[in-house]
Amino acid sequence: MDAAVETRELTRRFGALTAVDALTLRIERGEVFGLLGPNGSGKTTTIRMLCGLLEPSSGSALVTGIDVTVAPEQVKQRIGYMAQRVGAYEDLTVAENLTFYAGIYGLRGDMMRTRVGEVVAFLSLGDRLGQLAAQLSGGWKQRLGLACALVHRPGLLFLDEPTAGVDPAARRRFWHTIHDLAASGTTVLVTTHYMDEAAQCGRLGMMSRGHLIALGTPDEVAAQVGGRTLEDAFVVLQQRDEQ
Repeated sequence: MDAAVETRELTRRFGALTAVDALTLRIERGEVFGLLGPNGSGKTTTIRMLCGLLEPSSGSALVTGIDVTVAPEQVKQRIGYMAQRVGAYEDLTVAENLTFYAGIYGLRGDMMRTRVGEVVAFLSLGDRLGQLAAQLSGGWKQRLGLACALVHRPGLLFLDEPTAGVDPAARRRFWHTIHDLAASGTTVLVTTHYMDEAAQCGRLGMMSRGHLIALGTPDEVAAQVGGRTLEDAFVVLQQRDEQ
């Protein structure tokens, strides 16, 4: 079976700075895969390249079997992307946001209404449809952002620090949703700074200064970096980066 994501020597430079350096990685379909690392380690740059939003300097990446350097627009149609700053339009209602995003992905008529109804039911947004996005709490904005990313039923979902600034209860609900998605066959790639969230991923890649320095289960990654737990490993990594 083809991988959901496969990169070979994927690299991105910004002038003299190499933000991502020769990343080789394979993510299988249906995985919940986490990218972990301090700020500036290359996580977001990696995701932006895989989403077709940022052109690689060199190397290759296949996303759902499509070469991101050859057909980035085709990649965008087949994935869902939720950034740390939720992309919903605050002057639109929940329903208007969902309709807008569904239209962007080419859904029309009965297909649009059916899919919007499904994602509203899945994320329990029914009572919020008439509410302006600006009036939602952080947890509800997070749900709306996820709904917008899921409305076209993508097989691969990119979540870039999706729970930053959200209360613990909302974070727990969000992760239940992630595992429900994975159980239904959706591949999820998520970046996070929370170690309890990282521990819920099937596999992790830990990045430092643009390099992938550890890969495996949460316990394997902790051991590879030199810690008994992920918390220990992250402290070790931060100390290394500060030297």
